[in-house]
Amino acid sequence: MRVLAALLLCGVFGATRAGSYCVAKGKNIAPEGKASQISVYHAYGNALNAIDGNRDGTYSRKSCILTRSENIPWWRVDLHTPRKVGAVVVVNRNDSGWNRLLGAEVRVGNEPRNQNPVCGTISEVEPGSVTTLCCDGMVGRYVSVVIPDRDDILNLCEVEIYPEGTQKPCV
Repeated sequence: MRVLAALLLCGVFGATRAGSYCVAKGKNIAPEGKASQISVYHAYGNALNAIDGNRDGTYSRKSCILTRSENIPWWRVDLHTPRKVGAVVVVNRNDSGWNRLLGAEVRVGNEPRNQNPVCGTISEVEPGSVTTLCCDGMVGRYVSVVIPDRDDILNLCEVEIYPEGTQKPCV
């Protein structure tokens, strides 16, 4: 019974295709897009900060995004044309508010209103954590980070999008 449970947790039976952790490969295509977000809490927290190539997790250094408290807050990048997405990397804040990213969904698709299929959900957070989600070649013009089903503030410090990703073996 334990073996079956372990296999299910590892996704052997395909139960965890979306949201599986992986290794990102190729060139980060996020900086080629145009970033936006539902609102801006403070001038330091604008959408472009998440695709500036700077993984610094300290908000006061102008490298993170920060929305106001919103119902279902979101950040999004428009890649201008549908692109193949193998992996998405999300870098969390390390100074404060890092716990807000828990449960955030990464979505990929062609719908500009953040109604796209879910690539994965951020299920573990800590200060400065880096989460890499396998999107298995999902195709979309838009990649978004959305906190579903709650009023909250969205903050994160970098989003990287890679055309290829290789799933990490479950250990």
